[in-house]
Amino acid sequence: MRGRRRVRLASVACVAAIGVILVSGCGGDDSEGTSLKWFIAIQPGGSIQKVAETCSKQSGGRYDIELELLPTDASQQREQLVRRLGAEDSSIDLIGMDVVWTAEFANAGWIREWSGRDASEVKRGVFPPVVETASYEGKLYGAPFNSNTQLLWYRKDLVPKPPETWDEMVRMAEEIGPGNGGQIQVQADRYEGFTVWANAMIESAGTQVLSGPETVDLAPAPTERALASMGLMANSSAAAPNLTTSDEDTARLGFEAGAAFMVNYTFAFGSAKENAPKIAKNMGAARFPGITPGLESKPPLGGFNLGVSAFSEKADLAFEAAKCLTAPAQQLTVTELDGLAPARSGLYDTPEVKKAFPGFANLVRESIETAGPRPVTPAYQDVSLAIQSALHPPTKIDPEDPEPVYDELKDKVEQGVNREGLL
Repeated sequence: MRGRRRVRLASVACVAAIGVILVSGCGGDDSEGTSLKWFIAIQPGGSIQKVAETCSKQSGGRYDIELELLPTDASQQREQLVRRLGAEDSSIDLIGMDVVWTAEFANAGWIREWSGRDASEVKRGVFPPVVETASYEGKLYGAPFNSNTQLLWYRKDLVPKPPETWDEMVRMAEEIGPGNGGQIQVQADRYEGFTVWANAMIESAGTQVLSGPETVDLAPAPTERALASMGLMANSSAAAPNLTTSDEDTARLGFEAGAAFMVNYTFAFGSAKENAPKIAKNMGAARFPGITPGLESKPPLGGFNLGVSAFSEKADLAFEAAKCLTAPAQQLTVTELDGLAPARSGLYDTPEVKKAFPGFANLVRESIETAGPRPVTPAYQDVSLAIQSALHPPTKIDPEDPEPVYDELKDKVEQGVNREGLL
């Protein structure tokens, strides 16, 4: 398919002996193994290829994992998978699912439930918020593969002590001044990254977007406090000039160019070491800022879970392969090669994770343990679009009077949950 690169791993060798080709070991004969197709987003460090190869070898010929590498863009990944799964494509065996797809795919009947010992095995030692992203209506539908979270990155040469709240951070940045690095880099373009930011702000204020798959929460007082903090930052001198079109990469570039603050994923540290070593020397990491002093923040939560397709004709082998792919050893390989955070808490004490996250491995663990997942609902895409429609651009939020934007947000999220035409 277009936009996808196929990689064949651990193929069965054809052996020639005394001029006679042993056909039984070649071609499509599955007597020496069964091919499993794994649809997953490509990663630049080669970790996906490595774990697929390892598990194929460890299976002793029971299965051979064939990769279908999807684009890096989450929307394009989902679009390709939805088309195939909606058509009940039996060529899909394993699915690398963004953490927000579980409810949609499970509700549609596209993925199989994990149960019994298999479920216990893939949940063992996994952070509770990560298990929540892999579950729907009390049942497990995904095996946690990796996780991710955002930290507050700051320049220690400009900021002696990191701020605890967004409002405090805005005041600190204004005091530094935009000409001296007094900027806050965020993700505020109209895309999923903006939903991530808004959801983390709302969760950190003490409420949530949804309290159930179809139930809007958004308690007025805490939601308005979260919106006021978004509006305060967006309309201050601390906002980057490209605020309303910013994403993870522009935030990275802005921080590497000298901004005092940035909220971003763990990849930002490695990028600064490579591209801006002087900045990296003074790069500090702290917890994602909160909204109310004394109230612990709820950092963003990302990552992938592995699902077994409901249309796979090799489901038993697919479950077996998924258990191998999400085992501790494979999660550490993914951390080593691509810097992605493990989904199992105990792995943060290993040399591999401490090397990948030098000095901030425990902070990443703490952030994932206490993260605020995005809404778990089959209507997630509609809800995300509703949040973007209501709150973008954040400059429209009056920090002194966020009530009108709150009313719009609640109305549009209710439309999103009911799928009333937002798509």
